[in-house]
Amino acid sequence: MLNQKRKLCLVATANQDKLIEIKEILRDFPLQVVAAGELGPEIEVEETAGTFGGNACLKAKAYREVYPDAYILSDDSGLCVDALNGQPGIYSARFGGTSSDYQKKSQLIWDMLRDKAVPETEWSARFVCALAWWEPQSSEPLLFNGEMEGCIIPERRGENGFGYDPIFFLPQYGQTSAEISPALKNRISHRGLALEKLKNYLLSNLPVINL
Repeated sequence: MLNQKRKLCLVATANQDKLIEIKEILRDFPLQVVAAGELGPEIEVEETAGTFGGNACLKAKAYREVYPDAYILSDDSGLCVDALNGQPGIYSARFGGTSSDYQKKSQLIWDMLRDKAVPETEWSARFVCALAWWEPQSSEPLLFNGEMEGCIIPERRGENGFGYDPIFFLPQYGQTSAEISPALKNRISHRGLALEKLKNYLLSNLPVINL
């Protein structure tokens, strides 16, 4: 049931792990954060843009047309490996085929790096996130971006994360993104940094958006 004292914030994702992260980071705001699938059928959005930001905006636009009175939050994110010219990038979720699980996707990345004879010391990479925030009174979304630098390791480690987290190593912490605590991940992750920018925007614009 929707809370009438809170403004509806519709998150355009079916990924429950992403939703949990977003809810945790926005929990102090008077927003009722719900996944799009909780209110109706999920909308299939063809991600035809060539950038993370472009795809995030495509998702937001599709849901805004159905829910014009809601705040819409969508994201597109992925892993960019330097030695692979930024792959898998915007194709991270579809890398190796949509039916391929992340163990297979991880193996594909390792195979590609080894096929190119890239030393493991040069497996630098980053997670990138673009958030599109569309307010009911606005004609265009706002974009907030975040990046988390690290490197790929040749094994999967950790149980806390999802996706490529177990192979993404953070040298400054000596752990993978799947080994650090959820609280730390929310603070330093690409999505956490993008959401922090959104939070700062909301804090300085509360009278404007009347939350």
